[in-house]
Amino acid sequence: MATRRYQQRRRAETSEQTRRRILDAVETRLRERPDRAISVDEVARLAGVARSTVYLIFESRAGLFDAVADDLLERGGFDEVLRAIADPDPRETVRGGIRGSVKTFAAHRDEFRVLYSMAQLDPDAVAGAMQREEQKRSRGMDELAGRLAEAGALRDGISRRQAAALLFVLTSFESFDLLFAGRGLSARATADVLVETAERTLY
Repeated sequence: MATRRYQQRRRAETSEQTRRRILDAVETRLRERPDRAISVDEVARLAGVARSTVYLIFESRAGLFDAVADDLLERGGFDEVLRAIADPDPRETVRGGIRGSVKTFAAHRDEFRVLYSMAQLDPDAVAGAMQREEQKRSRGMDELAGRLAEAGALRDGISRRQAAALLFVLTSFESFDLLFAGRGLSARATADVLVETAERTLY
């Protein structure tokens, strides 16, 4: 019984190592050749695995790029955003969510820049992964605007729909990058500007 558990653990460890190697291959390729779409064959070659292994682990090209986006978010500190979402005060969710998003984007700015740029030029280049991420973020901002409205936090003249649109803009990668890369602000200063803009406009 102990031998079987050991073998199962070893297989799981090997599978995770292979998964990590494939994700690293994609992220390295994003940094080195941001001007060209990435094929599964190329990823497999860079990771030193068979093409079938990529599909076995991620099921599809879309699954691979969804995993890449999730991996960048997780390693960038997206847990801060999740903690902010759980805060019962929606104003703290806005503040903590923006700061957590900025931290996450800053941690892997170059990779995110390539992913978002590729998605705009050719949605299929990253198998629609960024469009799905944006759809989830849009739904999240709709929910957050609703929480602000129910808490009576929105100032007169700002509707729930307008609040959701503003939050969608302020939590976007593009807003982050205009300040972080475009203006050369630090991650902290970028977050300060975005938080202040949200609070002065919404409340």
